[in-house]
Amino acid sequence: MSHPPSYKRVMLKVSGEALMGDGEYGLDTHTCRRIAEDVQGAIALGVEVCMVIGGGNIFRGIAGAAAGMDRAQADYMGMLATVMNALGMQSALEKAGVPTRVQSAIAMQSVCEPYIRRRAMRHMEKGRVVIFAAGTGNPFFTTDTAAALRAAEMQCDALFKGTQVDGVYAADPRKNPQAERYVTLTYLDMLARDLAVMDAAAISLCRENKLPIIVFNIHEPGAFTAVMRGEGRFTTVVEH
Repeated sequence: MSHPPSYKRVMLKVSGEALMGDGEYGLDTHTCRRIAEDVQGAIALGVEVCMVIGGGNIFRGIAGAAAGMDRAQADYMGMLATVMNALGMQSALEKAGVPTRVQSAIAMQSVCEPYIRRRAMRHMEKGRVVIFAAGTGNPFFTTDTAAALRAAEMQCDALFKGTQVDGVYAADPRKNPQAERYVTLTYLDMLARDLAVMDAAAISLCRENKLPIIVFNIHEPGAFTAVMRGEGRFTTVVEH
């Protein structure tokens, strides 16, 4: 049954890989445009939206560290990759008619604003989308943790995690078509079963702040808005 969204303000976390489309790396402008239109739909419902985008389509800190780079240095490179993605998504959103601001945890005033919590909240109150770039600004933290942190700081009602599949499964459904899909899970289920949707720091942060996590397929056109209305397929992670 369709009903108006019960969310006033939400965080949308999108992986860098989601922006590649069918490519092997980089940004696919068609995919960025489609995600932007989905965000535009949520804004039209009266929901305030902020975003965090990963950087894995350009550079993965963990992969760099595995290849012999210094882990902190590799993570800083990954953070800079998220700034590139944020600027690309800002362009797509503004082309879709959605005013957007990028705030970076690593100051680079020539291209975006520094992260200032109150300014970000004010932007959202005015109907602008705020994209938080450069993760938390610290190495050793993922962009999932950055999304959970910013969502808590912004007092969001939920964290929407856009993934490659339509929810949380017991195993990778692309490798095992029989894998069970969960409709609801608790934070402790996610941690105990080591379900690789988000890292433990991000899940713990959501649990401490009673922030529901909604996992859905970002590649399904209109999915973000549909899930916000309680339609379609998704997994909800809550305390009980």
